[in-house]
Amino acid sequence: RIEPGEIEAVAARHPGVSHVAVVVREDRPGDRHVVAYVVGGADPVELRGQLARTLPTHMVPSAIVAMDALPLTPNGKLDRRALPAPDFAAGTAHRAPRTPREEILCGLFAELLGLPDVGIEDDFFDRGGHSLLAARLAARIRAALGAEITLRDLFGAPTVATLAERLDSADRARPALLPAVRPAELPLSYAQQRLWFLDRAEDGTASYNVAHALRLDGPPERTALAAALADVVHRHEALRTVFPEDSGRVHQRILPPEHARPDLSVTVVEAADSAGLPAVLSDHAARPFDLAGELPLRAELFGPDAGPGEYVLLLVVHHIACDGWSLAPLVKDLAEAYAARVEGGAPEWEPLPVQYADYTLWQRELLGDPADADSLLARQTDYWKAALAGAPDTLALPTDRPRAAVASHRGDTVPVHLDAHLHRDLMRLSRTSGGTLFMVLQAALAALLTRLGAGTDIPLGTPVAGRADEALDELVGFFVNTLVLRTDTSGDPTFRELVARVRETDLAAYAHQDVPFEHLVEELNPTRSLARHPLFQVMLVLQNNAEAAHELPGLHARMETVLNGTAKFDLTAAFTETHDGDGNPSGITGALEYAVDLFDRDSAEA
Repeated sequence: RIEPGEIEAVAARHPGVSHVAVVVREDRPGDRHVVAYVVGGADPVELRGQLARTLPTHMVPSAIVAMDALPLTPNGKLDRRALPAPDFAAGTAHRAPRTPREEILCGLFAELLGLPDVGIEDDFFDRGGHSLLAARLAARIRAALGAEITLRDLFGAPTVATLAERLDSADRARPALLPAVRPAELPLSYAQQRLWFLDRAEDGTASYNVAHALRLDGPPERTALAAALADVVHRHEALRTVFPEDSGRVHQRILPPEHARPDLSVTVVEAADSAGLPAVLSDHAARPFDLAGELPLRAELFGPDAGPGEYVLLLVVHHIACDGWSLAPLVKDLAEAYAARVEGGAPEWEPLPVQYADYTLWQRELLGDPADADSLLARQTDYWKAALAGAPDTLALPTDRPRAAVASHRGDTVPVHLDAHLHRDLMRLSRTSGGTLFMVLQAALAALLTRLGAGTDIPLGTPVAGRADEALDELVGFFVNTLVLRTDTSGDPTFRELVARVRETDLAAYAHQDVPFEHLVEELNPTRSLARHPLFQVMLVLQNNAEAAHELPGLHARMETVLNGTAKFDLTAAFTETHDGDGNPSGITGALEYAVDLFDRDSAEA
């Protein structure tokens, strides 16, 4: 997250800066840069050094452009359109690569930076790189050179010459994620195994249904929409996978496209009945799936029988086939397929590099045999055994009722909103405390639960994307993993001290995030109960998924989540940041989901 005003304030302290403006530019689609425009004669290199010493790395401008004056509109405001694009092509004196490794790195730098050529002394960040591009560069280096490079490595060695030297001591790269030879019986991923087990244990509840409504301002072409849905299911194997059980073993069965065309059912809702539509959508979202034989995707169109009016496309997907990140590629592919079908054609997609089944087999190869002490799975499991030793099985929450012997998983939500001023203060606190916004929210939630009587050992669950390879970026599937973040609130720490504790715990947890949660439960073997979730009962989520496109050709649309009246945990605090047009914090929205078995609405609101 970028705050131009904060960068401007730091730059303005330089004695050679009389005026400054910081903007986020996107001169190439999808490639955004922070650029500072300065007036006053400051040396750009010296100024950039000052900014780098004061600001987090991702907020240091990719370019500093010296100007005689800032362009203004007739109203006296900054004229952003008149600001010149920075010239990233003007690098240092060109030095050609000396080794094949340097030649490959120069090519990767140039490709990601959109430059015709890069020398070995060119600084990745001076030439327009930023933290997101750095993450992509690390993935490209892994694929091209077989070495594992971290973002810390790239920030410490940002030129081809220095990075090539660092590669000598880099870890061997993880195995590449490629199409795999599939066995006759395809196993489930670790995450799928847990959801399948929960589905059986809960007798097919809708706890793990993911539902989204696409509200359309007019009627879609139903034949084209039905064909587009079939196209998307054809493209993403996870959406046409069922999970039959044979001789006590469950496996993935990927249905052929001709046997996996989802029905687009239509429910007529006249204008007079539209007020009750949210309840109708929730009812449909709460219908359980038969994972053994039913496609994990359902689609239903609600609206007038014909003609103008508002229509709603309800997409319900079982979590076993998708996660939050999957929504963006799913909706994007649906829009592209619909556009092609409206024109009488078929979508012309580039083939996906891998499918979910390939990921399933790759994951098992990556983690290795848990009985092998040197395997990644065994090493990371040892960390978690130590990190969670002695953690409470059940958090002592201030419930309104005793916990039932078997959780019903019925739930409700109350909205949460933090205003722009508080959002800015939280961001400032996170930076000055050496943490992140998520860490500050985690510390706040842990402190709150301690104040409410939950003790001083607060384990919280949180999801991580689990998409460590760029081949998974555009794939629909269930990759998310769950980490247990344990917060020690004992000893009456200041809040900044608590954030520092959280930071150390979280960084260690993220470094060991490959262990599937379901495997961790098996290894730690906590006391099992149908009354509560194992290892933690409170979830904290800060959404950072890519935003899904909301448009279908010829129709304006808006996307919204549909609640299905369930709660997977005792409490789930889910937050989403919002920003204004300049990238400044404009507030945090979200909701607290609570189990109605335990809490009344008044208590949840409090």
